[in-house]
Amino acid sequence: MAEDSSRAFVRDVKRIVIKVGTAVVTRNDGRIALGRLGALCEQIKELNSKGYEIILVSSGAVGLGRQRLRYRRLVNSSFADLQKPQVELDGKACAAVGQNSLMALYDTLFNELDISSAQLLVTDSDFRDRDFRKQLSETVKSLLSLKVIPIFNENDAVSTRKAPYEDSSGIFWDNDSLAALLALELKADLLVLLSDVEGLYSGPPSDPKSKLIHTYVKEKHQGEITFGDKSRMGRGGMTAKVKAAVNAAYAGIPVVITSGCTAENILRVLQGQRIGTLFHRDAHLWEPTKEVGAREMAVAARQSSRRLQALSSQERKKILLDIADALEANENLITAENEADVASAQEAGYEKSLISRLALKSGKISSLAKSIRVLANMEDPIGCVLKKTQLADGLILQKTSSPLGVLLIVFESRPDALVQIASLAIRSGNGLLLKGGKEAKRSNAILHKVITEAIPDTVGGKVIGLVTSRDEIPGLLKLDDVIDLVIPRGSNKLVSQIKSSTKIPVLGHADGICHVYVDKSANLEMAKRIVLDAKIDYPAACNAMETLLVHKDLVQNGALNELIVDLRIQGVNLYGGPRASALLNIPQARSFHHEYNSMECTVEIVDGVAAAVDHIHQHGSAHTDCIVTEDRETAEVFLHQVDSAAVFHNASTRFCDGARFGLGAEVGISTSRIHARGPVGVEGLLTTRWILKGSGQVVDGDKGVIYTHRDISVDS
Repeated sequence: MAEDSSRAFVRDVKRIVIKVGTAVVTRNDGRIALGRLGALCEQIKELNSKGYEIILVSSGAVGLGRQRLRYRRLVNSSFADLQKPQVELDGKACAAVGQNSLMALYDTLFNELDISSAQLLVTDSDFRDRDFRKQLSETVKSLLSLKVIPIFNENDAVSTRKAPYEDSSGIFWDNDSLAALLALELKADLLVLLSDVEGLYSGPPSDPKSKLIHTYVKEKHQGEITFGDKSRMGRGGMTAKVKAAVNAAYAGIPVVITSGCTAENILRVLQGQRIGTLFHRDAHLWEPTKEVGAREMAVAARQSSRRLQALSSQERKKILLDIADALEANENLITAENEADVASAQEAGYEKSLISRLALKSGKISSLAKSIRVLANMEDPIGCVLKKTQLADGLILQKTSSPLGVLLIVFESRPDALVQIASLAIRSGNGLLLKGGKEAKRSNAILHKVITEAIPDTVGGKVIGLVTSRDEIPGLLKLDDVIDLVIPRGSNKLVSQIKSSTKIPVLGHADGICHVYVDKSANLEMAKRIVLDAKIDYPAACNAMETLLVHKDLVQNGALNELIVDLRIQGVNLYGGPRASALLNIPQARSFHHEYNSMECTVEIVDGVAAAVDHIHQHGSAHTDCIVTEDRETAEVFLHQVDSAAVFHNASTRFCDGARFGLGAEVGISTSRIHARGPVGVEGLLTTRWILKGSGQVVDGDKGVIYTHRDISVDS
């Protein structure tokens, strides 16, 4: 099972206090639960061998002592004695007898596992003595260094406290609070409270309507929980555990309440699994925000975008620079969440190409921050005068750049796309709704949080909304009165589904079937570099080469063979068209219109540039196509006739990228022929407005207006 993102703190845990309750140590009849106790000791043995420092706080002495003394009294009583009312046994006597038996049992079990244990009995008054607390810390430190397991219990036999209580100095009042106190005193990294139920429930665990609370948020749950009965044997119960857990957690020590009756629960906690109930002082930060309806989210994005547009150019620039700084400052947190996504994807058996796109590799956050700073330092795109015309004397018409409004971006697997799209939206003054793939859920959530927290309140973080449920997409696609453009980034299926489901304009590309055509006059060494880069630099990218077309003359002179050998050396699996598969003895491709997104590609032989152009038009996706040739005339034919968004001569298809084009970033690559085409940067997210400045003119049937329609300089 993959690590839950809220449990990432377990990676830094070394010293653990484990408290085992009476209900775990004993059975319903009061006798010792030998199997559970043995399983607990085995877990502690395994943790001890892995280098964890374990401190055990064990209840159960009073219950065990009471059971033994009752038996002794029964054995030693006459029939007449048994007819008399039975006096309740003295609790302190029970504690004294039971503690001896309990420690003997622990000692036996740990000895069987080749582990030494030590008994430490304390009372609440002991902790009033500063010297005692210092000596306690030194003793425990010494024991842990010797791999000995310290076992604590309250010395009920001699305690002067008559009833459980809490005083202003923080003295403990039961073994749960003792465990919390020891965790603080001994500087533990984690406190685990073992109970006879799986954790904290919203109501009594026996109630079918009660739900397990995985993460306790004091502000949310404090007034919502209905506690059941206290412990059947001890004096604490869940109320005491929660109180102790809250105190420890808010003092900085994470706490997990979980079942001590379920095998290997402690080990599962330390694997980061979502076991039991977690108490953490930062838990309120992990609580998901209240779900907002699709229309409400879109309207909020539009309102915030208008406030964004009202800012000065320098203020919008500062927001981008603050976002870049925030990404770098939170790199470790972002990386941890992304690694959790990648681990989950691997465990779920996702394809390697998807996992490659999902992973934020080393240096990626810095690269994204750099791109945002480039974008911030570009000329402000909003309100630029594109054309200026004098309609008549004193009547000036301006055509200006303007934000589109609200964008809905649906993308799969690539969390870095979220950063690029968000920064472009802010630079262009647009509101934004983002829906990422479920495989990048953690990465998208933390990136969205970091980015929106860097946006000032004068604009509001709602300018960028994160859609978390796939079920919301159909509703969003109906909001053509609120959302102005949809940009899907993903599979052919995704793009096709969105196009058929909305009246909102859709911008994007379905496939990235990019070709490299190596002409007969190509420089072979150059061709090798371009072909290899186009395929292996980043095989999962939409601008990676998927089909290699080779002029037939290169078969005779051996150039094709050299290209094939180089690709195979790099680990590329090859498939052929009808001509290439027969000649090269490679499997035939199922289809020329296939995007591998991996270390695979199709090879085919063509008669010349005209055949290459025809092949691209028939089987390509109008994304990016390249010719490698030293013949200028052939190159010009290719460049002018190939009808793709980007067409290159002697350059890798991997250059088709917003950042590489100097756009700062890209919201996607469009193969549409309307509005924007190729890498879509800031300009692709803008439309135009007409601004007319007059001096009291009226039309009045055009009687008194003398039109000049004279173009004038935009700078005048």
